[in-house]
Order: sequence, then structure tokens, then C-alpha cells
Amino acid sequence: MTDIYTVRLEPVGVEFEVEEDETILDAAFRQGIALPHGCKEGQCSACKCVKLNGETEMLKYSTFALNDMEKDSGHILMCRAHAYSDIDIELLNYDEEVLSKSIPVKQYSGKIVDFQKLTHDIRAVQIELDAPLKFWAGQYVDITVKTEKGEKITRSFSMANPPSEAQKLGFIIKKYPDGRFSNELDDGGIKAGAEVEIEGPYGMCFRREGRDGPVILVGAGSGMSPVWSILNDQVVSGEERPIYFFYGARSQSDLFKLDEIKALTDAHPNVEFIPVLSHEPEDSGWAGERGFVHECVDARLKAIDCDGEGDVYACGPPPMIDALTPVLFMRNFETDRIFYDKFTPTSGSSGH
Repeated sequence: MTDIYTVRLEPVGVEFEVEEDETILDAAFRQGIALPHGCKEGQCSACKCVKLNGETEMLKYSTFALNDMEKDSGHILMCRAHAYSDIDIELLNYDEEVLSKSIPVKQYSGKIVDFQKLTHDIRAVQIELDAPLKFWAGQYVDITVKTEKGEKITRSFSMANPPSEAQKLGFIIKKYPDGRFSNELDDGGIKAGAEVEIEGPYGMCFRREGRDGPVILVGAGSGMSPVWSILNDQVVSGEERPIYFFYGARSQSDLFKLDEIKALTDAHPNVEFIPVLSHEPEDSGWAGERGFVHECVDARLKAIDCDGEGDVYACGPPPMIDALTPVLFMRNFETDRIFYDKFTPTSGSSGH
């Protein structure tokens, strides 16, 4: 019989049970408690906390996420820690709104019903589930699919559809040279009709409700996926907030969904779409913004005199996020108004 222990979270006073064969983070997810997390693999430090008392043992992790000095002082990574007694934990980062809106992580079955080539390296995938998935706009799921050769692949992808579409999910995926999922799609190893297992929802970069100021969306590459979900959820929310939707790409050939975006901006005058091209030929006739997307965000925030007002949702590759961060701090945005999702070609929340 598996031993079961109690985890108590300070300073919020939340308690939940953990079985000794599951990590603390997985136990929290299972019971609908959304603790801070990122990669779920001991790489990013988002779930780092302080063990106040009790016995734990950790699976393999990166010392970049938790160094030896931190470990010796009682810090643990909840995504790697197994409990062997009742334990008390002090959370270093937590969001009471997130805790109040937690959704239990569940498993679902489904199948891929369609996929399309949007650009040379961006794909759209549609999956139909056997039951509705409750999630917040901007969250992601883990998808496991078996290829035609019988190999199982698990990757994390953000939903592009709004939460109102709970049973037929859409995903926007970037094709990487060594990306097994996207390459199997292109090569026929994963076909329409393939059965999938889905686990989720995960992610802290989801749309917050009842806030003031503009909504600032910044995406690049497959970062369009959660941004598109947040955008569509925001426009039907009834909140009258200006929305600035920045999308960074190399050239015009890397832009997609332009007809859908035009229809949305025509129907909702409070939404402004601002594509920014970094490598568009000078003689192409492109009349829009040029340069890197974080530079355009900086200039526009200055032009509208946005001094830390509103909420920022930024989803895309790490260089984009890293370049945008100091821009937002210089514009006086507090950390509780900035929500990030870094996309890299690995598993975990970053495997989009």
C-alpha cells in the first residue's frame, strides 16, 4: 500500500495529500492546486520553495535550478520532490488569484482530426477530445501520440482556441529541424486520425480578469497559440479595455491568420494588430513596423504614455522574452502584471 502524507503550504495555509510515489507538484495538480511551475522537469526553478520541516527526496535536477547552497539551506524543487513524511513548505512565489482559480489536472483521450501548414515552419493541429477540457486562456497541455512506427512522443503545446471551445482544441506548433513531433507530422508518421492522450491543463500565463489598463499581447513564432487564445477570450469577456497585439516575425511570408485577424479587428475597434518584421527586404513595399518586436513594444508604450498600466502576456522564444523584460521594467510594469511563456524545442511547458 502506498503511504500518503500531508503537505501544508505557508503562508497561504493550504493543505493537500501527496502519495510517496508522486512528486509534490503532481499531487497538487491532481487536486486542483495550481502551484508555481514552469518546465516540470527540474530545469527552471519556478517551483523552488523552502522546506520548513519533514522528509523529502528529490529526483535528478539541474543545479542551475537549485544550487548546492540553496539545497543545504532547505530549498527544494516541488516538481522533483517526493515526500516521506508530513511536510510544511514555505512558498517563495505564489499568486492568490491563481490558487483561487485552480483546475485539477486530468487525463483525456482524443484524436488528431486535421492539421495544416501555415508557413514554412508553423503548423496548425486540431484535436478532438472524448470529454470537455476546462482551462484558462493561455494554458497548455501535454500531448502523447503514437507514431505509425509505434513510437510514443510526448510534447507540451498551448491551446490556440478559447476556453469556450472545450472539446475541439487547436494548437499552433513551430517546426524545428530536430523536432520529432512536427517532423513526424510533415513526414506522415503522425496522421489525421491518430489517437492521442492529453494531460492538463498547466501553465501560469493565462488571462486575468477584472483588471484595469490595456491588454498588451506579444508573440512570435508559435507564441501565437496562447496569445490567440487570450485575445479571443478577452474580446468576448465584456471588458472594455484597449488591446495591443504585437507579433514579431522575420518577413511577410512568416505572417499567418491575417484574414482572421482582420475580421477580429474590424469587429472590435479596441484591438490593434501590430506585426513587426525583422528581416523584410527594404524594397519589398512593406509599410508596417520593422525591427525587433521588443523595440516596437517599447516605442508604442512610450507613444501611448503607458506607465506600468495594464497587463502584458508575452509568449515566444527565450531571446524575445529576455529582450522584452527590461523594456517592461523600464516602463514601470510590476511583476504581477507581466505573464511570460518561453517556448523552446524541449519538453515541459517550453516544448510548444
